[in-house]
Amino acid sequence: MNFFLDNCLSPRYARSLDILSERDGKIKVVHLLDKFERDATDQLWIRTLAKESDWVIVSGDTRIIKSPELKAEWLKSGLTAFFLEHRWMNEPYWGQVAHLVRVWPDILQQARLVESGNGFQVPFPRGKFKPVR
Repeated sequence: MNFFLDNCLSPRYARSLDILSERDGKIKVVHLLDKFERDATDQLWIRTLAKESDWVIVSGDTRIIKSPELKAEWLKSGLTAFFLEHRWMNEPYWGQVAHLVRVWPDILQQARLVESGNGFQVPFPRGKFKPVR
């Protein structure tokens, strides 16, 4: 299973989660900058990941679910996605790190349980995931 973190999250998060997830089997965590240019549009990376297999998005960009065009693009992709609620982005660096590491096992478990194409909002600092459709 491959996890993709967008530009709203630090590349350090992807590298750290990739290393920490090694114990859980075949999990790879990459950042947008590992696959695309910094200025890649959401439409570009969503379409590209949809053509590849087994990607799960972890995004701090709630515009993807608020913009009708971006939401339609994501839904069409069939990619499972976890959208960090807006409060995540207001948290200082170490607060984000601590909460992301704390919720990461829940994201892994949920990603394994659902069919591709499902989306969830991840509350801050923790709580039940809220389905997005």
